[in-house]
Amino acid sequence: MSLFWSKKPSEEKKPSEEKSSGAGEKSSGSGVTQAQVLAALSKVKDPDLHRDLVSLNMIKEVSINHSKVSFTIELTTPACPVKSKLEREAREAVMQIPGVTDVDVKMTSKVQSAGFGDHSPVPRVKNIVAVGSGKGGVGKSTVSVNLAVALAECGASVGLLDADIYGPSLAMMMGASSKDLPPSHGSKMIPPTRYGVKLISLGFILPDTSTPLVWRGPMVGKAVDQLLSDVEWGELDYLIVDLPPGTGDAQLTLAQRVPVSGAVVVTTPQDVALLDVIKALNMFRKVNIPILGIIENMSYLECPHCHERVEIFKYGGGRRASEQQGVPFLGEISINPEIPIGSDTGIPIIKSHPDSAQAKQFMEIAQAMAARLSALNYERSTLKIIN
Repeated sequence: MSLFWSKKPSEEKKPSEEKSSGAGEKSSGSGVTQAQVLAALSKVKDPDLHRDLVSLNMIKEVSINHSKVSFTIELTTPACPVKSKLEREAREAVMQIPGVTDVDVKMTSKVQSAGFGDHSPVPRVKNIVAVGSGKGGVGKSTVSVNLAVALAECGASVGLLDADIYGPSLAMMMGASSKDLPPSHGSKMIPPTRYGVKLISLGFILPDTSTPLVWRGPMVGKAVDQLLSDVEWGELDYLIVDLPPGTGDAQLTLAQRVPVSGAVVVTTPQDVALLDVIKALNMFRKVNIPILGIIENMSYLECPHCHERVEIFKYGGGRRASEQQGVPFLGEISINPEIPIGSDTGIPIIKSHPDSAQAKQFMEIAQAMAARLSALNYERSTLKIIN
C-alpha cells in the first residue's frame, strides 16, 4: 500500500507543521495520528468495488497540521458517479476524530487498465469499449459520440474509432473532415481532436463518402485492423469503438485483433429491436467480451408544450432485456430534436445543450459505464493476484 506521508530525510520539521513518518506518530500540537485517520477512512466504502478506500489503496498523501487533516482520494475513473458521495463521507468520517477541526480532501483519479499490456496492438490504450447493436437505426453512433465526449468532459483521455466501414459517419457527427487530419508521424496517422476526443474514421480517407464501398469481408476486417494499429492514439484511458450494426466481420476482427475491455449494446424499446439485442449480446459472449450493459435510446418523448410523456416506441424494453439476460442496465435516453440536429451540424448535444435532460442522461450513462468497467478491471486484477 502506497501512502505518501513520509518526510524526506533532508526536511526539517517546522514548528507549525509536521508530517508523521509512521502510522502511530502524533502530529505536532495535536493528538491526532495517522492510524486514526486511516481507521476512520477504512469505514468509507466504494459502492462499486465493495471495499473500503484504505484497502483499495485510494488514500494518498495524508498529512496533519495541528487540528487540520489533509489527504487525497485517488478514484479509479474521473467519471466516477459517486465522487461527491465519497468525498462527503470521507470528510465526515475524519471529522469524527477527536481533535480534528478541519479536513481538506483532494480528489484525483487514475484509470485502471484492463491489464492486457503488450498483448494489445495498442498497449498505451488502457481500455477498449465496443459499442454495438443488433440492428441499424437505433442511434448507436449518436450514443458512441456522446459517451466519448461525456468521458472527456469528466477529464478522461478518450479516443473514438469509427469501425462502421460501410457507413462511416462519426467525422460528420463530430464536425471534422479530412482537412483536420494532422500530418502523419512516419507510418502512423495522427487523429484530429474534437471536443477533447481523438477521432479516426474511414470518412477522413475516402475521397467521396457518398460512394458506396463494395468490399468483401476480408477487406472490412483489414480496414478495421488498420484503423486500430496504424493510428498514433497515444495514452488513452478509453477508446470507444463504434461498430457497424449486426454481427459481422468488423465485430469479429475487433474481437480477434485486440483485447476488448467490455461492450455496450444500444437498443430502442420496441420488441423487434430487442430480439436483435439478444443476438448482439450472444455474439459478444461467444467471443468472450464482457458485457458492460444495455442502453435504451429513444425511450420516450416529453412534449415541449404540455410536458406530457409520450412513449412512441413502447417503453422499458431495454431494462426488461437486461433483467432477462442478466446484464446491467446503464440507462435510457429520451428523444430530443436537438440530437439529430447536432449530428448534422457536428455538435453533440452534450456540448450544444449541456443543461438538457438528454445531456445529463448521457453523462449519467457514461459514468455508470466507467464505474462498471472499473469494477470489472478490479475483478481482473484480483484474479491475477490469486492465480
